[in-house]
Amino acid sequence: MTIQILGMGCPSCRKLEANAREAITAAGVDAEIVKIDDADAIADMGVMLTPAIAFDGTVKKMGKVLTVDEIVELLRTE
Repeated sequence: MTIQILGMGCPSCRKLEANAREAITAAGVDAEIVKIDDADAIADMGVMLTPAIAFDGTVKKMGKVLTVDEIVELLRTE
């Protein structure tokens, strides 16, 4: 699985990335994290508010820093 963190590098985006890394470990999921900071690529994915998180190209949440537990829950429903 590829987890994409979409954002321009703001503190919220960095926090979402850190939470995602922690969630991968907590959930025991084999996943890689890819940071997408290109505005055109972010817009192409339909994201209007950052930070956003996507799994394998499908946007799951945008405009909010998800907690580790929230990300774990998303991972478990995949």
